[in-house]
Amino acid sequence: MSANNICLPVIQAPMFLLSGPDMVIASCRAGIVGSFPSPNARTVNILDQWLQQITSELSEVPHAAPWALNLVMHRSNPRRHDDLELAIKYRAPIVITALGSPAEAVESVHAYGGKVYADVTTIDFARRAAAVGVDGLALVCCGAGGHTGLMSPFAFVDEVRQFFDGEIILSGAISNGRAIRAAEVLGADYVYMGTRFIPTQESLAQDEYKEMVVEASGADIVTSDSITGVKANWLKGSLEKVGFDVDNMPPPGAINFLEAASDAKRWRDIWAAGQGVGSIDRKQSIAEVVEQLTEEYRSCL
Repeated sequence: MSANNICLPVIQAPMFLLSGPDMVIASCRAGIVGSFPSPNARTVNILDQWLQQITSELSEVPHAAPWALNLVMHRSNPRRHDDLELAIKYRAPIVITALGSPAEAVESVHAYGGKVYADVTTIDFARRAAAVGVDGLALVCCGAGGHTGLMSPFAFVDEVRQFFDGEIILSGAISNGRAIRAAEVLGADYVYMGTRFIPTQESLAQDEYKEMVVEASGADIVTSDSITGVKANWLKGSLEKVGFDVDNMPPPGAINFLEAASDAKRWRDIWAAGQGVGSIDRKQSIAEVVEQLTEEYRSCL
């Protein structure tokens, strides 16, 4: 990714049901990479409309940061080829793959000059993604909101750097400018920030969700595989609201990412957030968040 037009090494992380065109456009206008998962557009036609809106509006911004499209590459996803075709049609500067091999995307995205990043949660996944020629690896570490990793960022970055010299994006409880700088010291090029942008004006989150994030601390985050079959971080209040006993969560169900992704009601009632919620104390616009992060970041330099 070219550093041109990027004022801060931050990727506004793709968040299921929470990030859409408004968030992407506002992020890119503010000087950070904006992104969203393609399933947030409930049909391929809607995705086409969203990408048209994003590219059209950002074409009028002289110094907009690049945008990214997050694709679910699992072979059971019936939309993965159609969504990839739209990424190619609109020449997505960055394609972020998740829940499957990035191999199908690499050649076609590289053909028009785009870059491919792969979300990974383990060293094994990182090696596999690196082997197929991705440009970057997004290391999902412990503390990340939604589906989370289990590795410490200290260990993860260090071991990946032993076999991968491409770009590294670090995620996991990164919510302020000091954490951005710390990630760079560890050896990362960029950071993912998701939870930090949930309570923004441009977020698609419900108002109650935004308020819960603002009021929460790290003690209000529950890690459980009961909801989707995979370890994820959830807001305790949302779990309790729908009847869960957070001290006695049920056993995990079958792992089915696509079924979980298609069950929008489940994700609207049970809310994800990372362990960095304690750094968030108010609702803001994305421009205001980026301005605050920039001041915090510069104070560390």
